[in-house]
Amino acid sequence: MKMTFRSRLLASYIFLIAVPLIVLGTLFYRTSLNAVTEQARKNVYEIVKKNNEIMDTKLRIVDQNSMALFVDKDLFRIFNGLSPGDKADLLAADRQVSDTLRGYFSQIEDVYAYQLWTSYFTFGQSLPQGDPTLSDVYRAAREAEGKMVWYPSYDFVEMFDQPYLAKGAIDFRYLFSATRVLDFSYLNNTTLEKLDANVERPVLTISFKSDALNSLYEKSIPEGSRYLVLGPDNRIVAGSEKGRITQVYKDDWVEQVQRTGSGTRRIKLDGVNTIVCFDRSPVTGWLSIVMTPESALAGSLVPVIRTSTALLAIILGIASLLFAYFISGRITNPIKKLLGAMRSVGEGDFQTQVAVSTNDEFGILLQRFNRMNDRIRVLVSENYEIKLKEQEAKIHALNMQMNPHFLYNTLNVMNWTAIENGQKELSKMLVSLSSMLHYTSRKEWGTVHLSEEIEWMRNYFYIMSVRFEEKFTVSYEIDSTLYDYKMPRLLFQPFVENAILHGFDQTESGGLIRIRGRIEDGTRYYEIEDNGRGMSGDTIHSILYRESSSIGIKNTIARIRMAYGDEYGVTISSEPGVGTKVTIALPL
Repeated sequence: MKMTFRSRLLASYIFLIAVPLIVLGTLFYRTSLNAVTEQARKNVYEIVKKNNEIMDTKLRIVDQNSMALFVDKDLFRIFNGLSPGDKADLLAADRQVSDTLRGYFSQIEDVYAYQLWTSYFTFGQSLPQGDPTLSDVYRAAREAEGKMVWYPSYDFVEMFDQPYLAKGAIDFRYLFSATRVLDFSYLNNTTLEKLDANVERPVLTISFKSDALNSLYEKSIPEGSRYLVLGPDNRIVAGSEKGRITQVYKDDWVEQVQRTGSGTRRIKLDGVNTIVCFDRSPVTGWLSIVMTPESALAGSLVPVIRTSTALLAIILGIASLLFAYFISGRITNPIKKLLGAMRSVGEGDFQTQVAVSTNDEFGILLQRFNRMNDRIRVLVSENYEIKLKEQEAKIHALNMQMNPHFLYNTLNVMNWTAIENGQKELSKMLVSLSSMLHYTSRKEWGTVHLSEEIEWMRNYFYIMSVRFEEKFTVSYEIDSTLYDYKMPRLLFQPFVENAILHGFDQTESGGLIRIRGRIEDGTRYYEIEDNGRGMSGDTIHSILYRESSSIGIKNTIARIRMAYGDEYGVTISSEPGVGTKVTIALPL
């Protein structure tokens, strides 16, 4: 069975629409799922960081208040005058110390106990600790010599060797502590009073229940997530698995995140793809970790994404088929119109225009063809005008040229005559003029190297400096890289001539012309700056835009734009009485 063109076109549309829809639907589903998962990952990471910040804020207050104890006058006097063997004195001191510690720490949320330990007495809140100076917490504080030590969660029973408590249900079974040695002192007028050398320095211990960290994470992390707070030795300070507190977490990936300190990882835990978000506390140095299965991050949204993707694909498929059906029936006529118009253009008729009766894709195509045809007609016209101008320029150049051999021979005779008569200055001027004429009378008017243009200017400046009795000097500041590039010939001539003849016309001496060159952002910039009398804004406008003024400058601007485009050219800035700066911009 022979299919019509419209049927073949429709069949091809169906195929071309179905394949991209399947691919795009799959990509959309995966991209949406990845985007949701990624956003959820970022949210969990921010939760971990925020939890660390919340806990660190509380712990910093503990640290700051403990620092204040160093200079507490009451504590200084109590311990400096305390008699460890006098029980009544110890009890009285305990009441005072407890009151002082209560003022510093009782208002801080999550603080469970605050004590001062000595070998002879435990001041502050009473806990069944036996002799706390035999514990690792006490030893860690002594070894730190006054620095704050954040001791990770420990088993109260094991730390203080109280086995009789193991079978009881005590609410302070797992604690973590902040501890430091206090060396009291205070400023008495201008004298710093310190504890006597024979006075034992007490150890401050602020204890927290590990549940303080548990409650912080259990309320904030996504459902299905697990969390850990690890000390430097990978000992579990807090975690979702309560039975593992104080144990060492031995998985290999933990060592990697300990070295990293803060960030996220995608790893496989127990065969499940898991997002691990972690951040280190700058106060305690402990690492907070939240482990969330990828399925939990976007689990509730997966059915929504899948349904919306399928629904969108069905809607787009139906809409595309309808459009394809109607569009296929309207393709032939626009194609015929376009082919006829292209045939006319190919025969040279650039006035051809195609009637546009629709606003669909083919209507837009025909409009663009009409615009393109108009543009081609304009370009052909402009190209024709440019060719005419080039011819006129060549004719003008030929009309202004003298026989170069006659000029050079004449100047050579004049030069030798000047030398024979001892007129060295005149001889040098004639040689400079000869070089300038040779440069300007070349038959080819292509681009030249910057060194050739600079050499022409040196000859020109020499002649003009003799003519005007050295009323000006010239300086050059040119990036050496610019000498590798070519430029239009006589690019600087109208501007340096304008500076000498008009800028210095009221100057007897002290005139300065600066020639600069640099490369910036892929563009060459040349500057001709003088300290002459300057110009007003109206004068600048007249030079650049009025037909009757500064033909040389306007011709130079036109040559630049014809060669390089309208975005390049000349800018002039000037201030009366200060000077003028001309900036020429050329591409690399």
